Amino acid sequence: MKNNRELTALLEEVAAGKTTPEEAALQIREVPFEDLGFAKPDLHRGMRQGIPEVIYGAGKTPEQILEITSVLVRHGQKTVLITRMAKEAADLIKEEFPLEYEPVSGVGIVGDLPSPDGKGTIVVATGGTSDMRVAEEAALTAQAFGNTVIRLYDVGVAGIHRLLAHQHEIQSARVIIAIAGMEGALASVIGGLAACPVIAVPTSVGYGASFGGLSALLSMLNSCASGVSVVNIDNGFGAGYLASMINHLD
Repeated sequence: MKNNRELTALLEEVAAGKTTPEEAALQIREVPFEDLGFAKPDLHRGMRQGIPEVIYGAGKTPEQILEITSVLVRHGQKTVLITRMAKEAADLIKEEFPLEYEPVSGVGIVGDLPSPDGKGTIVVATGGTSDMRVAEEAALTAQAFGNTVIRLYDVGVAGIHRLLAHQHEIQSARVIIAIAGMEGALASVIGGLAACPVIAVPTSVGYGASFGGLSALLSMLNSCASGVSVVNIDNGFGAGYLASMINHLD
C-alpha cells in the first residue's frame, strides 16, 4: 500500500464488490518495512504521511542505493526520489531502471513523474546562479510529489528589477521557495511582496564571513516579513517537501 489515495481506492473497490475483504486485508497487512541489514525501507510511509519513502543518497554506496530502490519498486512505488546521489550510483541504477538524473543537484528519479495534483503553483526563486544546486533539489522534489513548479533563477537583490519583472508569478503562487546565500535578503523581499507562504532556504554560497551559510540562515530567521519560515542550510529537499504539503492542503 503506497499512499492514502491508493488505500481509499482499495476500500472503494471492496465497497463495490470488485475486491474481497480478504484480498484487501492481505494488501494492508504487508510487512511495513523490509530489513536489508544496512537499511529498512519504509513501505508504509505513503499510507501514514501521504508521501512515500525517499532515498538520501549521500553516504550510501551505489549498490546500497540500487538495492533500496529495487525494494521500493518491487512493492509498487511508481516514483522513487533519490537525493544527493553521485553519478556512479546513477550509472549503476540506469542499468536496472529508467532513471532521470540531474547532475547539478544530484537528484535522481526512477519511474515517471506523477501528473500534478497540487492546488496551485510552487515558485522556486534563487538569489544567484550559484544557488541552483539547492534550487533544483527543491524543484525536482516538488515535481516528484505532484506539483507544478515555476523556476525564477538569478533574481537576487543585487539587481532587484529582475525579481520585480516576475510580479505575476509571485502574486499567483500558492507557495514560494526563496533560496539564497550571501546575506540571504531575497526571502525578506519576496515575503514583503507575496500573499502566500514563503519557505526560505539559506545556502552555503558566499565569501568567508558567510560562515558556510550561517549568515544567510540568521538573516532569514530574523526576517521582518511575515509569513516566512526557514529550513536548514542547503536543505532544498526539505523545502520542496514542505511546499508540496502546503500545496496539497484543501
